[in-house]
This record gives sequence, C-alpha cells and structure tokens, in this order.
Amino acid sequence: IGVVIMDEFHFYAEPDRGWAWQVPLLELNRAQFLLMSATLGDVTLLERDLARRTGRATAVVTSVERPVPLRFEWVMTPMHETIADLLSTNQSPVYVVHFTQASAVERAQALMSVNVCRRAEKDAIAEMIGGFRFTAGFGKTLTRLVRHGIGVHHAGMLPKYRRLVELLTQAGLLKVICGTDTLGVGINVPIRTVLFTGLSKYDGTRTRLLKAREFHQIAGRAGRAGFDVAGTVVVQAPDHVIDNARTLAKVGDDPKKRRKIVRKKPPEGTVGYGEATFARLVAAEPEQLTSSFAVTHSMVLNVIGRPGDAFANGRKLLTDNHESRPAQRRHIRRAIAIYRALLAAGVVERLDTPDAEGRTVRLMVDLQRDFALNQPLSPLAYASFELLDRDAPTYALDVVSVIEATLDNPRQVLSAQLNKARGEAVAGMKAEGIEYEERMVLLEDITYPKPLVELLEAAYEMYRRGHPWVGDYAIEPKSVVRDMFERAMSFTEYVGYYSLARSEGVVLRYLADAYRALRQTVPEEARDEALGELIDWLGEVVRQTDSSLLEEWEALRSPAEVAAHVPGRLDDAPPPVTANARAFRVLVRNALFRRVELAALRRWDLLGELDAEAGWDGDAWRAALTPYFAEYGDNLVAIGTGPAARGPSMITITEEPERWLVRQVLDDPDGDRDWAITAEVDLNASDEEGAAVVWVTDVAPA
Repeated sequence: IGVVIMDEFHFYAEPDRGWAWQVPLLELNRAQFLLMSATLGDVTLLERDLARRTGRATAVVTSVERPVPLRFEWVMTPMHETIADLLSTNQSPVYVVHFTQASAVERAQALMSVNVCRRAEKDAIAEMIGGFRFTAGFGKTLTRLVRHGIGVHHAGMLPKYRRLVELLTQAGLLKVICGTDTLGVGINVPIRTVLFTGLSKYDGTRTRLLKAREFHQIAGRAGRAGFDVAGTVVVQAPDHVIDNARTLAKVGDDPKKRRKIVRKKPPEGTVGYGEATFARLVAAEPEQLTSSFAVTHSMVLNVIGRPGDAFANGRKLLTDNHESRPAQRRHIRRAIAIYRALLAAGVVERLDTPDAEGRTVRLMVDLQRDFALNQPLSPLAYASFELLDRDAPTYALDVVSVIEATLDNPRQVLSAQLNKARGEAVAGMKAEGIEYEERMVLLEDITYPKPLVELLEAAYEMYRRGHPWVGDYAIEPKSVVRDMFERAMSFTEYVGYYSLARSEGVVLRYLADAYRALRQTVPEEARDEALGELIDWLGEVVRQTDSSLLEEWEALRSPAEVAAHVPGRLDDAPPPVTANARAFRVLVRNALFRRVELAALRRWDLLGELDAEAGWDGDAWRAALTPYFAEYGDNLVAIGTGPAARGPSMITITEEPERWLVRQVLDDPDGDRDWAITAEVDLNASDEEGAAVVWVTDVAPA
C-alpha cells in the first residue's frame, strides 16, 4: 500500500473504534498518509510520530479559512420567532439541531403552525414526491411535514425517508429540517443556517456541555461550498435565560427591584449555559485527539497469523503505539492473558524452529473469512444448529433464534418489548389482587423474549473453551424476527404494536441484518422448506418496506452492478410483491393467521380495523363468531394458535390470474375443523401496497 487517505480522522479519539484509525499509522510505515478533518485540533504529536515512522517530512495544513465563511449569532427570541426571522431574511434552508430524536419530531410538528412555504412551493413538493410510498406510522407524520416544507432527519427513520428529505432539500424545496447530527455525515445537502436548540447533550452517561470539536463539527454544516457564499450559525438561548432577561427588562435599572427578582434556573437534570459558553465554544480550538487503542482476541490472532515473529510483531504493536506507558502495560498484560488462553485451548502452538515464513507461533484452527469483522459469532451459530431438533414444528423459528442471538441488540425494540411485557404482567397481577410491593418484586423477573436462552448460553460456554476469542463478544438471545413472525404481523403492524414509529429505521436495519445473516450463515443442509419460506418472507418484508438496504448489499456482492446502481431517486420502487410467489404465500398465510390470533383473543376492535373496508367491522366479526364460541366454549383456548393451527394443512390457497382465493381453517378443540375464514387476495392492490391486500368474504362453518 503506497497511499492511505483517512477522512473524518477525528474518529481516532472514539472509544469504540479509534483503534481502527490508529493501527494503520502504526503498521504501514512505508505508506504516505493523508489525514483529514475540519476539527483535528493540535496535531503536533501526530506530526512528529508520522515523520518518525515513515521517514518522510510531514506537512500540516492549519489554515482555518473556510471557502464559505460563517457568521455566529446568539439569539434571545423564542424558537418560533427565531425561525420566522431566518426565513424572512432568506437564510433557509435552516437545520434545527436537536440532541434526541423525539425532540426533533416534536419541534417539526410544532412548526406546522408557521407558514414555511408558498403555495407554488408546496405544489412543487407534491409534484416531486409523486407516487412515493409512505407507510403507516411515521410515514403519515412525515408526509404532512414535508408537504408543508418541513423535514425531519435522524437515524431512527427508514433510509428511504431520510433520502426523501435529502433530495427535497437539495432541490431547494424544504425550508426547515429538524434533526439530529445524522444529517451531513457523507451527505452533500445545502444547509445555509444551522440553528442550535441547545449547547448540552446526554452522552449515554451524563448530561454535559458540548465539546469544542462537537460544536464545530455541527456548525460546519452551515454554508456548503457550491451552494452558498456564506453560512450562519445561530445558538438559541435557553428558555429560562430568555425569561430572566424579559423579567429584568420589565423592572428597568431599579437596583432594589432587580434584587427582588427570583431568577429561573435550568430545568432539573439539565446543564445550564449562557452567552459566555457560546462565545467560548466559538473561539475554542478543537480538543487534542487522544489515543483509543484496544487489544482483543482477534487482534492477537491476526498478529499470530501474519508472517514473521509474532512476539516481535506484537511487542512493537503494544509498546510503540500512541498510548501512555501505564496504558501500554495494561494492554501487554491483556495480550499475554489472551495468548496463554489460546495456547491452553490448543488454538495456537509454539514452534521450536521458525517456519518458512518466519513464524514462531502458528494457528491450529481455520478462521472464517473476514474473521471478527462480520458476525464474529457466526461459527458458534453454525455449531449450534446441530443441537436443534429437525423434527420439531418450531425448527425453522429455532434456527432464527440462534441467528438472532449473534446479532447486535436493537436497544429500542428490546426496551419496547420489555415495557409491553411488564405492562401486561402488571395488569394480570392487579387482576389477581397481588399487592403493590409484591408486584414490584415480581416485575424484576420479567424480561423481553429470549427463546432458547438456556441452550444458547450452554453452547456458548462450551464453544468458548475451544475458541477463547469469542469471549470478546456476548451471546444475546432475543426475539424480534421470531416475535414478528409468530404474531403474524406486517412491518407496519409490528412497529405500531410496540409504538416504535420513531425507531422504524432501527427495526428495519435489524431485520435486514438478520436476513443477511440467515442467508450467509445457515448451510443448505440445515435448511428445510419452512425455513426457506421464512427467509424469503423476511427478505420480502425488508424489500417492500425499504428496498435500499438490500439493494446496496446485493450490489456490493456483485461489483459489476455497482456502477449501474443509481441510488437516491424518488421513483425507486421495489419489485412487485407478488413477483416472489414463495414469499407472497407466506405473507398471505400470515395475514390470515393474524386474523385467527385476534379472533382467539376476541379483539373485535383490531379485526374491525383490518377489515372494516370489506364490510367486516368489529360487530360483524363478533356476530359471525358468536355461534362458534357457543359451540366450542367461550375461553382463550377455543381457537388454537399453536404451531399446528398455522400449519400448511389449515390453509388452502387457490391461485387465479388477478386474485387468490384463501380458506383458513380454525383449530377448534374438538378437531372438527369445519369453521373457516374465507377471503380473496387482490394481487394488483397487493403490488401497489407492497403487502398482501386481503378481503374477508365469510367466517362460517363449511
């Protein structure tokens, strides 16, 4: 490697990934480096270190002159007035910076009372949006906002929604964008003004003031070259500061009256700031970058796997890095402990004499391709498939649970599942008359779903004995894909059930990761028909919700297609949902079984929401099934919802050119199997909707 270009080099100081920016500097001594960032700060130590390692003169470009100059302003007007002033003085698009996703959406909705766009501009927005598919949930909110000239942008949104906001902004049609700091990372969006709603944030541990680097990174999005000749950065004073200033203005200069005023304080749990904080951040240089080196099993294995003396290579890496001497000693002790564990497990062995490539230690196992870079627990998942019962009716879902346990936790989804489970548990305990104190104790044992937790934890411990490097990664049993499938829910229904509208993007990325892991990790010999259908179903759910995630992955798997792939068009649409007949059959089966589950729970209200348009409101469903419950018992087991109830023998699908005719049999306790839900599936409407469009025609015995 002759030249290494590292953009966004300020990530060197990130605790979780800073090592990835540092290791190339340590190891590629013959390369020429170009390290870039607008917020590097003092790089004297890096300059000297690079010159020493590469033997090249190191040039530092320290010019702070921006091609588009920035003007900084502290304002004491309420937020609505501030935004109105910016719009009236032609300083849009305005990016309103928030530090939580919820506050960004709330601000955007509050701005609906402001006349942001003219009628002609709203017409242009509607024309550009065209037939763009907005789903239920957050899609309904976003379509109202963007048609009013207001955008929302944060990491919890579906990628297609973020892309929509970016394209409308590039076209000059959105005047205000409320978002978090996801906007601007690798995206060329013309933001003329950045408006800070605050100068403090919660960093996952505590609420603190912004660092100079963070402030300048966000402020630097104002005034983009090629779009503007100048940019504006506005910082909004806190509400309590504005209120105090107004109160003081009312009493004038009378010192007695001013002393009697009780000044408002920052809200509890927040960090106060004022104009002095603003001035300090504007003038401050970014903080000096600090080293974030780390030693893992995979790093030790990669050093051992390279040609040459592993001990000499490891010693150089551990003692000639950018860490302090005490930190280096900690890393050395950890590396020695990892090496001894690998040696004891038989993963590596010491050689009496160096091999042909100079190795003094060699690996005794084959590591998977892209080891520790892509699903490091995949080999554990592969080994765990043999522990499952192939004949069990839940086999396909058990395979899914194994894969899900190796994926990163979607924190927002698991939190919503936990809240839902605890809410249902509290309701049940209240109905049983359990006292408050006992309820609180019992709630500690309630968690989100963790299928196969005992089997997977035992498999993990056994696997770790022979593969110590997996100790760097935790097995995390959970149920998102499985939960969604067992509940027979669509993506929109699942998001609505757990109130995850603001985190749709998190849900979709997790589903896409699960689909890729299932495709890549489960060997053909471990697949059966049910599992194949489930994988196809999951892929189609992701594709119909937002095809961009899978299109990018599939394009990267086929490099020849990358050049032809043109992302970012508003008319991008997934293929017809009926084109994948295998996956569509699963969607149809799930849609019918969803009605079975709701009927078993007597949720006439939800059944009415699904089928009122077809003439089957809640009252119609209740009336149709009253004779059934009179015959088989009015209890929660009168309609079966287990694996047998959703088996292929319980549903009949007759395919016709423009519709499918479906008959879903109800699993009654006597085994009569004479009652059924009959329905038609409109194929054209399904393609337009991206989901199975079902019209119930009858609920009755044969």
